Amino acid sequence: MSEADDDKPKAGLLSRWRRRADASAAPEAGESGEAARRGWLAKLAAGLSRTSSTLGRGVTDIFAKRKLDADALDELEDILIQADLGLPVATRIRAAVGAGRYDKGIDAEAVKGILAEEIARALEPVARPLTIDASKRPFVILVVGVNGSGKTTTIGKLAAKFAADGLKVTLAAGDTFRAAAIEQLKIWASRAGADIVAREPGGDAASLAFEALTRAKTTGADVLLIDTAGRLQNRAELMTELEKIVRVIKKVDAEAPHATLLALDATVGQNALSQVEIFGRIAGVTGLVMTKLDGTARGGILVAVAEKFGLPVHFVGVGEGVDDLEPFAARDFAAAIAGVELREG
Repeated sequence: MSEADDDKPKAGLLSRWRRRADASAAPEAGESGEAARRGWLAKLAAGLSRTSSTLGRGVTDIFAKRKLDADALDELEDILIQADLGLPVATRIRAAVGAGRYDKGIDAEAVKGILAEEIARALEPVARPLTIDASKRPFVILVVGVNGSGKTTTIGKLAAKFAADGLKVTLAAGDTFRAAAIEQLKIWASRAGADIVAREPGGDAASLAFEALTRAKTTGADVLLIDTAGRLQNRAELMTELEKIVRVIKKVDAEAPHATLLALDATVGQNALSQVEIFGRIAGVTGLVMTKLDGTARGGILVAVAEKFGLPVHFVGVGEGVDDLEPFAARDFAAAIAGVELREG
């Protein structure tokens, strides 16, 4: 069989992955698909319950049995900023709630509905799927982020999803500082039936990335996922090491990495803005994965990040299980954070 012939079935598999990603977690036809979607929406709502409860209480306290006035709008804007939605979005929501309603009564549910619609409007431009280009084989995905942001777990979940779609996956255990990260990635590789390139702790991460990409090319992998050590964005020497990893990858494939994903821990709040700015400059971040939404009352930070940087948000995570990471859908997220149901826009 020629190399071109060998690529045909793989291209079909990659196309299938793109179709699924483009649906942004939309269910497959049939009852089981609808049940899966309902299950995910329930997880998302539960994961964002701390954020939605905080916002919901604040909105109810402000608008219960009260006419709309400037003081009420000031209070609303304050709670939106405290929820890390960011000043620009909070200002737009304030204006939308106040439009044509001064000195009139408005109930909390109506305010939540406006809140959800404005959040969805802010997020829809960045809700873009991670597209795997079948012409780039392997498609190299570099995952970066600070310590504890969920990089290794995210890579494992992505590996499982890709493998379930029939793609040949290779993992690179590039977090050479932590033995636990290497072992964790080995477990994920075993579960997904993926190849893995790993060394003893303390090795050079750049040379491991070089070895992994060389091997992935040799074995005909469709996707290479490269883990990296957690590094604080203000540690210049560690960010220099990350630059080195990118340079070394390009020695094997000048176009790689084809995607650089920043794993953002939702619990860090406003610090996420600094992380996106610095990792974007150093590593050329192309998309975001927001993790640990189930552990925070500050889920609104995703809205502030989207508003400021406009980077694609590919996935959100609400737990440790493989099914707790799903493609990002703006209206689902907006409805969950506001604690309402939204009709499809």
